[in-house]
Amino acid sequence: MKTALITGITGQDGAYLARFLLGRGYRVYGLLRRSASADVIGERLRWLGIEREVEMVDADLVDLSSILRAVQATQPDEVYNLAAQSFVKTSWTQPLLTGQVTGIGAVNMLEAVRLAAPQARFYQASSSEMYGLIQAPIQNETTPFYPRSPYAAAKLYAHWMTVNYRESFGMHASSGILFNHESPLRGIEFVTRKITDGVARIKLGLTQTLSLGNLDARRDWGHAADYVRAMWLMMQQETPTDYVVATGRTTSVREFCRLAFAHAGLDWEAHVTVDPAFLRPAEVDVLQGDASRARERLGWEPEITLERMVAEMVDADLERLRRRGN
Repeated sequence: MKTALITGITGQDGAYLARFLLGRGYRVYGLLRRSASADVIGERLRWLGIEREVEMVDADLVDLSSILRAVQATQPDEVYNLAAQSFVKTSWTQPLLTGQVTGIGAVNMLEAVRLAAPQARFYQASSSEMYGLIQAPIQNETTPFYPRSPYAAAKLYAHWMTVNYRESFGMHASSGILFNHESPLRGIEFVTRKITDGVARIKLGLTQTLSLGNLDARRDWGHAADYVRAMWLMMQQETPTDYVVATGRTTSVREFCRLAFAHAGLDWEAHVTVDPAFLRPAEVDVLQGDASRARERLGWEPEITLERMVAEMVDADLERLRRRGN
């Protein structure tokens, strides 16, 4: 039986990855940072029905001693570093924390694996936000990076440190440069989930309007369940490297709104307003990925369409609100 250690296991990607690995017979450990909201922190694992199948280990990415103990205790075959301060807007108000968790935290994990479980294969969750002010219309593994937020800069540091640990210490360390990926488990602060939650609230008569920022921003949106499969496939390769994971299709926030409202039988233009407070200090206008390497070397293809994902997210938010009695 293989053993996996996942940081960020209570997040969207961590929960889907845990379910995927459990389905393949893995023993799955998750790092859990102590929180005052411990009663709700496992909500995504509960949503997927796997909270009792995952074994939690107490540790914090910014505390190397706790990470070392966790790696020593679990002796994983595969380590997936998904934890981060991952919200771009928050990275502008908490840039130092973002650097510590998203950047230095990744190196703490690399160092702990190098020292305590050098045989383990390591996955780093890199981000399409690293491309930022895009240097090519479509981005692949060789496109130059130009980060446009503290989050993106921290991710870029973690990405290049992963390359350095691979090349300097011979670690089996790969990074997945994942473009935007969503699901019913996406955090409510992210625009896609904000939209589908807003649609559900408007449909149920709880509110009448939804305030958003830049409706013209375009992203390459896929489904998290597809993208965690790509993470696992990277860990099964003999030679580690970096992979772009994307659908190759871009969609505007405006079009995402149209799809979500239409699924609920609503006209988005009657409900959506633009609020400058939601605009980024430095906008990333468009991101579109070329996942040719992942297709050719991993045999990976996205299976869930944007339209199906949007419908799933709206239906899940309607269900959540009905469960709570609105």
